[in-house]
Amino acid sequence: MKKIALYLFATLFILAGIGHFLLDSFFIAAMPDWVPFRSAIVYGSGVVEIILAITLLNPSTRKPAGVFIAIFLLLVFPVNIYMALTPEKFSVPAYALWLRLPLQFVLIWWVLKVRHVE
Repeated sequence: MKKIALYLFATLFILAGIGHFLLDSFFIAAMPDWVPFRSAIVYGSGVVEIILAITLLNPSTRKPAGVFIAIFLLLVFPVNIYMALTPEKFSVPAYALWLRLPLQFVLIWWVLKVRHVE
């Protein structure tokens, strides 16, 4: 069961990274207009998500990868707050954007658990 949780998390994180390229306009809109280089940040963070997910799958890099993913999730949390505060910019119900906020902490808990899978 623990391995399934690991592979599921890594798969979701890889898909999220790919989403930065397929849905780039959505991710760019998720940042305030005053943020410089928004498209570069979107593409760069997509690459980072994919790389971190792959390193999470490797037993020799799994523990540090889990910590880096948790830090990454904390660093992008302000974007989730911005989205919740500006729901009119997105074709997502406002309540879903607010529910996403605690979900970020569930993801952090999840990755910190699966980083210990042997």
